[in-house]
Amino acid sequence: MATGHDHPLTELAAAGVSIWLDDLSRELLSGGRLEALVTGRGVVGITTNPTIFASALERGERYTRQLTRLAEVGASVEDTVFAITTDDVRDACRVLRPVYDRTDGVDGRVSLEVDPGLAHDTQATIDRARLLWAAVDEPNLLIKIPATTAGLDAITAVISEGISVNVTLIFSLDRYREVVDAYVTGLETAELNGHDLSGIHSVASFFVSRVDTEIDARLDGIGTDRALAAKGKAAIANARLAHEIHVLGLATQRWRRLAASGARPQRPLWASTGVKNPDYPDTMYVSELVIPGTVNTMPGPTLEAFADHGTVTALVLEEVYGPAQDVLNEIAQLGIDYREVTDELERQGVRKFVDSWDELADTVRGQLDRGLTEETSSKR
Repeated sequence: MATGHDHPLTELAAAGVSIWLDDLSRELLSGGRLEALVTGRGVVGITTNPTIFASALERGERYTRQLTRLAEVGASVEDTVFAITTDDVRDACRVLRPVYDRTDGVDGRVSLEVDPGLAHDTQATIDRARLLWAAVDEPNLLIKIPATTAGLDAITAVISEGISVNVTLIFSLDRYREVVDAYVTGLETAELNGHDLSGIHSVASFFVSRVDTEIDARLDGIGTDRALAAKGKAAIANARLAHEIHVLGLATQRWRRLAASGARPQRPLWASTGVKNPDYPDTMYVSELVIPGTVNTMPGPTLEAFADHGTVTALVLEEVYGPAQDVLNEIAQLGIDYREVTDELERQGVRKFVDSWDELADTVRGQLDRGLTEETSSKR
């Protein structure tokens, strides 16, 4: 395995890609493990989601004391989930604060998601974003809001209040254009509200591997040689075209005016970068998206795989946008409806996170009940 300062992760960072970890738990926070990833693997940010927290609670013993204490005071399941997740994210923000300071707020970020059950309720999303922002109370927090139709107005609203946002669950290019507009509109309102635009940050999380999973299944269903030859290409093409939208957005007069007032670009973030198909290289959603000024958030196994054998080849962007569009054109000619695919992926994404949130709540409920039982037994 490559070690020291010569491993591929160092090359990736040198190419202008911010390396974030898609994982968080108290095991990771304890004993300096997160600090080791920052110093030894170049990790400069953390993303979380309900699935990550559910997994952390199921396997972690470090939550027992807090759960027992919360059970003793009669805390609800909702309040317990809120306390656990905000405590973990606050601690991670503090670990990453030196990175935040060193990069003038660009990196050193930790993301915390609004309850996904609120994904189609604009006002409830806004209210929960405010609560999370106030509870963590760290400047390097990002509030994750899904890019649903209802989420777009919530994104604009919280940005206008000076709250930094990670826009999540983006699959389609049209929806990404709407996300860009929601961010810019929020900044324009924030400026009118007297906020310092330089302190507001955002990333737009464009999901990658799930696009291939969905489209590949449809290509397999078609089954022709032409269809099978198109497998494993759509996700990377989709992400590259998203980056073209980002570049074009930065060239508009609207953005240039905001930038002159101190506004920061909303960076594309490549999410869902763990490879689902074992026939594909396990680092493909990292090595094929080496684009300066972007973020790649990786689950632990992908991070370690890239450290071991990843390759870094910076893309010549003017040479990849056209071929990327050709890939999506080929998918369409094969009879696959891109819009239908991305709409389905958004529905699936929200549903999966709601299911994980419910799983997290069930885990907490069971541990709260156990804590109460153990407390009652100890008093006998």
